[in-house]
Amino acid sequence: MAQIFGATSATEEVLAGRDLSGKRILVTGVSAGLGIETARALVAHGAHVVGAARDLAKAEAATRRAQAAATGSGGLELVELNLASLASVRRCADDLLKRGEPFDVLIANAGVMACPFGLTDDGFELQFGTNHLGHFVLVNRIASLLRGGSRVVALSSSGHRYSDVDLDDPHFERTPYEPFVAYGRSKTANILFAVELDRRLRERGTRATAVHPGVIETELGRHLPDDALATFVERSNADLAARGKPPFALKTILQGAATSVWAGVVAAADEVGGRYCENCHVTTRVTLDPIDPISEGVRPYALDPERAAALWAKSEELVGERF
Repeated sequence: MAQIFGATSATEEVLAGRDLSGKRILVTGVSAGLGIETARALVAHGAHVVGAARDLAKAEAATRRAQAAATGSGGLELVELNLASLASVRRCADDLLKRGEPFDVLIANAGVMACPFGLTDDGFELQFGTNHLGHFVLVNRIASLLRGGSRVVALSSSGHRYSDVDLDDPHFERTPYEPFVAYGRSKTANILFAVELDRRLRERGTRATAVHPGVIETELGRHLPDDALATFVERSNADLAARGKPPFALKTILQGAATSVWAGVVAAADEVGGRYCENCHVTTRVTLDPIDPISEGVRPYALDPERAAALWAKSEELVGERF
């Protein structure tokens, strides 16, 4: 019987007894937070991880512990990737294709959250362009390197519940910019991308899924006021207490990275393919409720296959490539 994990499960618990020798895994965003721990946990169990980061010097320093944790055939190498520049994304993809070394798992972990309004090098709203379009081009360009039986894990968030994607005004040209609305759009896009990618690739044995890692204090919150997270927890717990619910606690980075590695190398492919996961299991609750840090749930628009196909077509239009 498969072991059941939950919100407090950490990476080592999820990967206990797993030998990942011979597995090649690409992880984006390995210079901070969840990306570092995801890479560390995987190489500690024998995987060879290719870690992508915008700032290679920062990533080199940040991943020294991960490098030291490598066992057996495990190891970590770094490649340069700036998801806010399609030129950088294409260059990274071309370099990987030239090497021709296949991957068993791709974890699209990198991202930005609730930043001030800005544009990528290609003129896309920064959060949508970085979190979705950059990964959209990277994954599609190197899809031929994904082995049969491989998986793609897209890091989404419960923040997808802030907003559906807006395919008519993706860059806030006519809509007043709200940082968390923009974040919600990008995180919904991550789920919809996984839904459509899974539909397109499952016949060849590749499955795609989206995960919410939980609420964790990492560099992702760099654009928030210093007291924003503490205020969020305080207000959430006051609301939860009023409704007779238990208090909320932040996840540790080890707990946050657990759902990524669970979905990537532990869970059954048919269980997670085309689905949204949190707390190391597939989310079954479809909800219209406001975001609640305790309650799980996925918005119906995030799993809508027609919406996923429409986003794919819009994304191809925006990046000027057909996949």
